[in-house]
Amino acid sequence: MQIYSFSPFGYEGALVTVEVDLRRGIPATDIVGLADGAVKESRERMQAAIRNAGFEYPPERVLISLSPADLRKEGAGFDLPVALGVLGAKAAADGKKEFITDPILVMGELELSGKVRAVKGVHAAVSTAAASGIMRCIVPVQNADEAREIPGVQVYGADSLENAFRALTDVSFYETGSSVGSETEGFIPAGCTETNGIVFPEITPGYEFAELKGQRQLVRALQIAAAGEHNLIAMGAPGCGKTMAIQKFPAINPILTTDEAQSVTRIWSLAGLIKPSEPLIRIPPFRIPHQTASIEGICGGGPTCRPGEISLAHNGVLFLDEAAEFRSSVLQMLRVPLENGTISLSRAGRTTTYPARFQLLMAVNPCPCGNYGSHSKICLCSLKSIDQYWKKFSAPLLDRIDLRIFVENKNDESIEIEERPGLTTTEEIRTGVACAIKAQRKRQGIKNARLSPQEILDFCPLDAEARKVLDNATLRYGFSPRAISSCLKVARTIADISASQNITAEHMQEAIDFHKLCSTLPPEL
Repeated sequence: MQIYSFSPFGYEGALVTVEVDLRRGIPATDIVGLADGAVKESRERMQAAIRNAGFEYPPERVLISLSPADLRKEGAGFDLPVALGVLGAKAAADGKKEFITDPILVMGELELSGKVRAVKGVHAAVSTAAASGIMRCIVPVQNADEAREIPGVQVYGADSLENAFRALTDVSFYETGSSVGSETEGFIPAGCTETNGIVFPEITPGYEFAELKGQRQLVRALQIAAAGEHNLIAMGAPGCGKTMAIQKFPAINPILTTDEAQSVTRIWSLAGLIKPSEPLIRIPPFRIPHQTASIEGICGGGPTCRPGEISLAHNGVLFLDEAAEFRSSVLQMLRVPLENGTISLSRAGRTTTYPARFQLLMAVNPCPCGNYGSHSKICLCSLKSIDQYWKKFSAPLLDRIDLRIFVENKNDESIEIEERPGLTTTEEIRTGVACAIKAQRKRQGIKNARLSPQEILDFCPLDAEARKVLDNATLRYGFSPRAISSCLKVARTIADISASQNITAEHMQEAIDFHKLCSTLPPEL
């Protein structure tokens, strides 16, 4: 019998071998292997739990080794594997038990009574163990469903030290989890509905777009963003409805595929955010950090390189409300993850790389007072103050935003209220999104926003008229090569929404209209 545990660090973490040796000498328990305070304290919890669970603690000198020796071990998840290692060593020395010969992953925190408490990082630990060929594990009963989401792994959910020890000798205690089918296989998770073959979250109160009036351009931009995973910035006066509209975005964002859900669940497991009712995260994350967030809070960090907001938003949305109030350094830090889809963190000589493929949505006032560009109110900001206000974003960051929209105040009597056909209710918006996503999965397998330069050439062909529209806009607005690629990808998404195989001049013109805003700083409204 070989017992393994898991030491979380960054996204990868490491398996730890738990070895126990009983030897003659003054009774004592020693733990070696670069253990932190929480692991060293497990010695006292483990001894009390063993006695209170009805077992006899070995009267010999006990040496517990956690290897590799040069890897720092942290957290309370080592309580249960250490206790089982001690009990296993004593039973083996007495010749009373025959244990399962397969290697076993064990995680769990012990109460003094012998009960097992839940720990974080179980999904990451089990997936790491499965990748190393360890297909049997003992975890707290509260984390059992989380562990069973890893295909092929045999899981036992232990509620006490006594039951966990019994599981070391009987293979019938373990239950093999089955991988959850994706929506393309006809599987619809609880709390979700299907629209045109694509699965979305159920429409709950507060997520109905019919509540919005007079914001047809913003709703259209959100539909395109959801269909192609494009980044978006909405600017407008305070109270115009941009934040309320963006907060409804999860209702038109389809659920994750099984592969996407596994990586998201691993990150959330490491952060300790997994809910027992949702062992596999199928709803795309929608993170809204506060404006006072630091660089470490957004990108991740700390002694164990905990995931930041951009990693917690992986395969989901990062929404920066009142984006101009964030620190300039925080906003500029987003540029590399937006381009690469990953973020690398280095701490104390160790490096980890988190996935950070997030969709950026921002809401911002056009100036410090918020009235710049309004038809009914007067902006009192000087040109210098507006210029300083927009310097927080910088042109390189805005160049990575595919969709830019100025939101008029719907209470402004001078603005004509007109709804775009097919964009009235959430269900109608979903129909176009579903059509586009089905086309992208069939054509290239990824969202249009992730197309590489070569893939843009392959999948975004233009006719003569559409090419002429793009060339004229490039000369007029001074589009950069990245901006041209952005227009092509957005036009491809617009064509997919309308179920068109070809990108027409009309599709290209709409894409340019959504991108030309912010071509100068401050933006010319």
